[in-house]
Amino acid sequence: MPVITCIEDLRVLAQKRVPRMFYDYADSGSWTESTYRANESDFQKIKLRQRVAVNMENRSTAARMVGVDVKMPVAIAPTGLTGMQHADGEILAAQAAEAFGIPFTLSTMSICSIEDVAAHTKAPFWFQLYVMRDRDFIERLIDRAKAAKCGALVLTLDLQILGQRHKDLKNGLSAPPKLTLPNLINMASKPRWCLGMLGTSRRQFGNIVGHVKGVENMGSLSEWTAKQFDPQLNWGDVEWIKKRWGGKLILKGIQDVEDAKLAADSGADALIVSNHGGRQLDGAESSIQALPRIVDAVGSRIEVHMDGGVRSGQDVLKAWALGAKGTYIGRSMLYGLGAMGREGVSKALEIIHKELDLTMAFCGHTQLQGVDKSILLPGTYPG
Repeated sequence: MPVITCIEDLRVLAQKRVPRMFYDYADSGSWTESTYRANESDFQKIKLRQRVAVNMENRSTAARMVGVDVKMPVAIAPTGLTGMQHADGEILAAQAAEAFGIPFTLSTMSICSIEDVAAHTKAPFWFQLYVMRDRDFIERLIDRAKAAKCGALVLTLDLQILGQRHKDLKNGLSAPPKLTLPNLINMASKPRWCLGMLGTSRRQFGNIVGHVKGVENMGSLSEWTAKQFDPQLNWGDVEWIKKRWGGKLILKGIQDVEDAKLAADSGADALIVSNHGGRQLDGAESSIQALPRIVDAVGSRIEVHMDGGVRSGQDVLKAWALGAKGTYIGRSMLYGLGAMGREGVSKALEIIHKELDLTMAFCGHTQLQGVDKSILLPGTYPG
């Protein structure tokens, strides 16, 4: 086992252990991937102010996200096909998050179902909702999340239509996957992954197959999903979903100040500044660039979170300093999961937490609550 020191180490290991079509699904953006790359590189442009001769004892990274106490202001982001990075992936990631003390968010397009995750965890997890044309299915999905006692509903607003991801087309990623000779050869070179998948019955979209009339297998699912993402999604739907859900609501996919104002007007509990990990509109600005404007515009009215490009505890601290009350990790978690299963997710969380804790101390703070823009070097950060 190699020595794991950072998220990049987990990424390299995951690339070796996960079949190409599934690794590329997680580690790619749309079109030229410029926004995907900017999400990371724009964090690196922000520089920190080192302080010395400060008492660094009794440090704490504790915070609250939508009223939930968290060990650090990080939640696991909803990611589709997580259970194809590693067998039973959503269950394992949820267990790791629960043990660590942060929220886990389950995707609508997960392999393990809402009920699967609820049966294997104790802490309330969050559920991410895509709006489909089949409103009856959406109502039942919301009701299933209620029955599972999910702590918040994360409504994704930026996937009314699908962005094109070139790697998925070239790899033949579909539902079911195209088992071409190159794909079969590549899978055969990943024995650990293959053994894990042979040992589980969870290999399809658990929240959908068997819950929609006429969708009983991966073949019929492909046709259904191609028609179901709703291009007519609007703020009236947000109001309807909020009433139907009745609990904490987080709106994901906000990049523009005008949309942020509408999100605040909706009565939601939080919004997530997000460009879908650079997987939708290529050429959109990075999330960390958009964050300060949105915080300035609506931060006093609604809790502002962000995702996109978070690969370290330093990224978490920079986002917090710019006003984010929470951050989300998707790929950082998937790298850990693909590399080492539940142990890898725990390792990713430990790495990010340690980096956050040490960087906060080097910047002269022992409590996260006292951190603001003053820890950043003027002229290096947006806003």
